[in-house]
Amino acid sequence: MLQVFIGCLIFGALFAIVSVLLGDVLSTALDGALDFLSADYLNPTVLATFVTVFGGAGAMAMLYGSAGLLLALLIAVAAGLLAAFFIHRFYVTPMLNSENSTGYSMKGLTGKVGEVLVPIPGNGYGEILVRTGASLSNQIAGSFEQTAIQAGERVVIVEVKDGAVYVSRFENMTKGDS
Repeated sequence: MLQVFIGCLIFGALFAIVSVLLGDVLSTALDGALDFLSADYLNPTVLATFVTVFGGAGAMAMLYGSAGLLLALLIAVAAGLLAAFFIHRFYVTPMLNSENSTGYSMKGLTGKVGEVLVPIPGNGYGEILVRTGASLSNQIAGSFEQTAIQAGERVVIVEVKDGAVYVSRFENMTKGDS
């Protein structure tokens, strides 16, 4: 039985290394063919953790403990499940929930503050830089009030229409201002 535990330890470690190195290549090559298997607890990281800890704990219980085969097996299963639970709970789930998107909606830009990059003439278009989610975006901008706005000025997006944003100067009001 010691050989089984050591085999699981080696297999789990190799599986972890291979899945890290080839994970993106395999997922692209299979193009979602195995998506029906995508339960959270079947995540390769969780499975590799279970197999590796199962093998290591079982081998240690057999070599360094006076436990019999059944007790060593129970210790190995318990340690593997516990490690897999903690990896899933504190690593896999937070990583899945932490993905940032760089996508945005043009309509969602209304009310955002940006900076003029290319001066906006009173009756024409310039360019602004605005933060959209986790990134920055350049937008074609016109003056909402048909007044010229110089480069470097802060502006607020008032309206979005016809693929362009229409902006006004941003006036940051504080308590002392009236």
